[in-house]
Amino acid sequence: MQQTDIGKYRWTICSLIFFATTINYLDRAVISLLKSSLSAEFKWNDGDYANIEIAFKVSYALGMLGAGRLIDKLGTKIGYLLSTLLWSIAAIAHAFSNSTFGFGIARSALGITEAGNFPAAIKTVAEWFPKKERALATGIFNSGTNIGAIIAPLTVPWINVHWGWQWAFILTGSLGFIWLIFWWVLYEVPAKHKKLSQNEFELIHADSSQTKVEEEIQVQNVSWIRLMGFRQTWAVVFGKFLTDPIWWFYLFWLPDFLESEYHLKGIEIGLPVAMVYTLSTFGSIGGGWLPLHLTKNNWPLFKARKFSMLLYAFCVLPIVFAQLLGSLHMWLAVLVIGFAAAAHQAWSANMYTVVSDRFPKMLVGSVIGIAGMFGAIGGIFLSLFVQKSLFVHYRALNQIETAYYIMFIISGTAYLLAWVLMQTLLGKKEEVVFK
Repeated sequence: MQQTDIGKYRWTICSLIFFATTINYLDRAVISLLKSSLSAEFKWNDGDYANIEIAFKVSYALGMLGAGRLIDKLGTKIGYLLSTLLWSIAAIAHAFSNSTFGFGIARSALGITEAGNFPAAIKTVAEWFPKKERALATGIFNSGTNIGAIIAPLTVPWINVHWGWQWAFILTGSLGFIWLIFWWVLYEVPAKHKKLSQNEFELIHADSSQTKVEEEIQVQNVSWIRLMGFRQTWAVVFGKFLTDPIWWFYLFWLPDFLESEYHLKGIEIGLPVAMVYTLSTFGSIGGGWLPLHLTKNNWPLFKARKFSMLLYAFCVLPIVFAQLLGSLHMWLAVLVIGFAAAAHQAWSANMYTVVSDRFPKMLVGSVIGIAGMFGAIGGIFLSLFVQKSLFVHYRALNQIETAYYIMFIISGTAYLLAWVLMQTLLGKKEEVVFK
């Protein structure tokens, strides 16, 4: 059978979840680019901003746990639609907040509703792609996080200057409603999709080790507690707990770093922030391509995934020298941070795929939800350390560069520790078996 005879509708589905993830991260990034304006208007200090972001992360953690299970129950079509609808409403609600407390409520609503994106997206990939293509598909849709973070600094400051901060939330939040139309029209699970050819259907299920009927029977009796009893679950939990907070640190504090270190303001921040996330886009897609390339050269999938993630962990290390290089020129710091962000996205694409490699499709949403919850908890702990202690202390001493130096050391070493823990817990390459 020629590859051209198989069909490519699965990549249309991949494009849908790419755009959903782009919108998800665009909505999430808006507040960091309005930090100075909102701080001036509402008299926020770093502690107030920290409280608002912690409210988001607490809600996101709780939402991840519930969203994964809910999407496994409702299915990807309804689950993804409901999540996107609700987070779009929550994003727009920021525009009508007139106090710090109001922003905390809106941010909490955004956190709990945005949590549905990744369980739904990873579950969609597991349903629509064979294992050998899942890392590439995950890397492509996960690059939406970068595109969202690129669009935000190029548009939000301009909207803020010309139309006001309220419109920044309204316009970005409204994009989700447009996506809902395409999702409803174009999406269905493979077994029910009328546009999917038989050849492509067979390719998607070619390397499945369990039938759909078996998975449905199993998932009915699998609780969160039972899932937590598998070392494979804990491998992903520790991986997310240690590395997700680093990405969130980039997302919420990169504009502040550029302002504090190089005195950039407003629209000036847009280009360097966009450059960081442009570089990370290459990492996201390349991170999925490498293990696929290795498997085509007769590497076992487990070995290819393991080697790729170790390589990406080492690629983050140069961020330790970001400020040293930045003392020579700002763009050197931007480039090394962008390289580390690219390595994170490559790592993340494979981390998500570990779940669909090891667990039945019907449980992917639940496991991603559990792991995502712990990733958000890690982000909360890092926020408490960074925003409520480290940055407040050193900013008071007018030594904020020291705080960033400490954070870059943490960022550079977290992935190697996560890799060691993950490989120890994953053990052999077998899938999780439910008896």
